[in-house]
Amino acid sequence: MILIDPPLWPNHGRIWGHLVSDESLEELHAFAARAGIPPRAFDRDHYDYPEERRAQLVGLGAVEVSTRDLVRRLRASGLRVTAAQRRAG
Repeated sequence: MILIDPPLWPNHGRIWGHLVSDESLEELHAFAARAGIPPRAFDRDHYDYPEERRAQLVGLGAVEVSTRDLVRRLRASGLRVTAAQRRAG
């Protein structure tokens, strides 16, 4: 399932949220491509999306969840990349 959390993170003059799959990276990449989200928005286990794209993503089938639920479900899927893994490269 494709999940999004509320856009809460400011950067580059915009507010950003996260787009993930709790099933596979293949599902996530396919959804992002269909939604027109560029590959450069991918960050190892999620895509960042700007708040103005939220309604479009939901219209394409993304399910809105809290940030806490998004992280919990990403961890449970085994797809979560930890902070230690990010630092290790």
